[in-house]
Amino acid sequence: MSWVEVGSQLWSPRGAELGIGPDGRPTTPVVILTDGLSAPSNDAYTEEPGPVVVVLASSSAEVAPALAERADVVLVERDPDRRAVAVADPLASARALATIVCERPTSSLSLVWLLRSESYRDLRRGLVAESATYSMLLAGEEFQRWREDRPRRSREQAATPRTRVSRDGDVLRVTLTHPSRRNAMDAQMRDELLEALELARWDESLSVVLDADGPCFSSGGDLDEFATTPDPSRAHLIRSTASVGGVLAELSGRVLVRVHGDCFGAGVELPAFAGRVVARPGTTFTLPEISMGLVPGAGGTTSIPRRIGRHRTTWWALSGRTLDASTALTWGLIDATE
Repeated sequence: MSWVEVGSQLWSPRGAELGIGPDGRPTTPVVILTDGLSAPSNDAYTEEPGPVVVVLASSSAEVAPALAERADVVLVERDPDRRAVAVADPLASARALATIVCERPTSSLSLVWLLRSESYRDLRRGLVAESATYSMLLAGEEFQRWREDRPRRSREQAATPRTRVSRDGDVLRVTLTHPSRRNAMDAQMRDELLEALELARWDESLSVVLDADGPCFSSGGDLDEFATTPDPSRAHLIRSTASVGGVLAELSGRVLVRVHGDCFGAGVELPAFAGRVVARPGTTFTLPEISMGLVPGAGGTTSIPRRIGRHRTTWWALSGRTLDASTALTWGLIDATE
């Protein structure tokens, strides 16, 4: 499995073929465009690219707008626009990204196709599309390989509360209270959050503050619960009908989330639905799902591109890189630091 590098003037979206080998795996899942300074014409990029990940690596901040829009990731050296990511060496970074895609082509391509569809522009469509993709990947080879390398730990015998809910006038404060597991999001925490947020759904005078005890806001989904529902299609129904992200989006104008520490996965995706996200200095943000053979599954393929755009979301999720609070603020992932 490898990638193709080609100058932008020689590339045609129609020519971007995935290629499937005898074993059913893609042979060339990535195309790297090595020059984004010019394009044959805007008309050349009016159609959808082929079913490959398209990475544009340019030594200049100036790229052809039509070409940048058709790319999935845009890497430049400096002063990027909202679609681009500034890196020291765009071509080297593009090759590193291509290596990741070649290692996990199914989850990487699934992420790119999902974000290209722009289902995130409609909340319900976005959440359902993400959940269906996530359920499919739970049954896939890449996730199973990750699962085999990470044995599950024994579950707690006595369930302790995962949240603390209090009210002060018109403010409903919901605090994650499972610091011993770094506030990992399990089914119990999901259900407690939905129950607490239901109060604000019924009482429109309430504003919501969501924060957390312990060293971090949340380390993401509880890894020991991943794929414990025996039927992936049933898991899809559960995620689609019991979505904390969906409720946070519904209440977004009345929700403030305060995050801190090292935030992973759902600990990034859920706050992004809120109308306002405030981070402590030193907070970091990571999307690790591609390394597990999955895509973000707590609503992140809807909430995050709404904040930072499709292109940066694609780069961030594929690369697995950690964003600091300053970058998160510049990109719009968070609204303030304090």
